[in-house]
Amino acid sequence: MSADSTEAAKKARLIDIIKQRSFRSGREVKLASGRTSTYYFNMKPTMLDAEGAHLIASLILSVIADKNIDLVGGLEMGAVPIASAVSAVSHAVNAPVNAFFVRKQAKEHGTKSLIEGLPEGDSLKGKRVVIVEDVTTTGGSAIKAAELVRAEGAEVVGVVTVVDRQEGAGEAFAAAGLTLTPILTLEDFK
Repeated sequence: MSADSTEAAKKARLIDIIKQRSFRSGREVKLASGRTSTYYFNMKPTMLDAEGAHLIASLILSVIADKNIDLVGGLEMGAVPIASAVSAVSHAVNAPVNAFFVRKQAKEHGTKSLIEGLPEGDSLKGKRVVIVEDVTTTGGSAIKAAELVRAEGAEVVGVVTVVDRQEGAGEAFAAAGLTLTPILTLEDFK
């Protein structure tokens, strides 16, 4: 089986899992972006499913394989299970990439840090980072994470999302100097 057909098979299986566990259509719902849609993705049941998490991580690792990435992460909550899965699977395939996440607001105790997952004394300065996200509508969450990570001195190599709803995020990322790479798009679910 060629690499392309293996990737296609992984994507097809991931679509099946998302349809079973995380997708619904027909009824209008309000999205985190404030927009409404008749297509809704709650990716947590897929991201926390053993096979779903493995497929997401494997597909993201394929996207970032040749980019010499130090870390993957993004804004809590959606990016946390993705970054964790990518990190675990990367170790299993002997191509380790560590994970981090960005808090929406700093804790009021402890280190009071916005960036979590780095050992004491380490920073993002000079690190090559990919921002990950579960579902992208306008790109606001990932752009916020990228801005915070850049402010800490990291180079944001790109953004990888599991599902791009195709509602303008690509343009918003381009305006922010970021490249969006979706694993799947809304079209895969129509």
